[in-house]
Amino acid sequence: MKLKQVTFTQQDRELLDNYFRIADTIADLIGPHCEVVIHSFESFESSVVKIVNGHHTGRAIGSPITDLGLKMWSNFEKTGEVSPSSYFTNSSEGALLKSTTCILAGSEGKAIGMLCVNMNLSFPFPEIVKTLMPDVSAVTTVVNENFSTNASDVIQQALDSAIDDIEKDTAISPKSKNKAITKRLFDNGVFELKETTTLVSERLNITRQAVYKYLREFKADLCEN
Repeated sequence: MKLKQVTFTQQDRELLDNYFRIADTIADLIGPHCEVVIHSFESFESSVVKIVNGHHTGRAIGSPITDLGLKMWSNFEKTGEVSPSSYFTNSSEGALLKSTTCILAGSEGKAIGMLCVNMNLSFPFPEIVKTLMPDVSAVTTVVNENFSTNASDVIQQALDSAIDDIEKDTAISPKSKNKAITKRLFDNGVFELKETTTLVSERLNITRQAVYKYLREFKADLCEN
């Protein structure tokens, strides 16, 4: 019996397209041993609409859905189960894969596709781990990111970083440092957090009116540019 295809709207296609960047992000994070696939349920016969590192399974855009994928779609239609536990499987060439699959929802909650992640475990484990670590033979940029449980901590840590950077910059005069620190926080979006103005004024020992004045100047500069 032929399976019922999903009727797509333009909104469904646009929603599915938005997942493409997620596929790229996951593949970039995990590395070259990870295949990430997005299937569209608009056509089961050519369901692969996005694939990164497809050489692990030999697939490309236009490849069909798998039998397991059809089973997961059918199960979703019956039970609403979106994402089962991760599982192990083998590629057609015998490579051991650890995989996970998540049903993607479109308008009115209907299933429009799947996001699949396949980690190829057939490579030597040290080789896999090497791709997850900084390359000591090259210049690797380590980005500061503040993981906190409340907004105040995020602001304070961002302030610490901004103050440290500005204090080290001998090209900035002492009189201009408070404005430069505020500008750094503004450029980094920290003022989107509600407590930022108060905490900045307290930490820099300036009035909130002075902070607001800086912000008006920064916003005016953006409008002019």
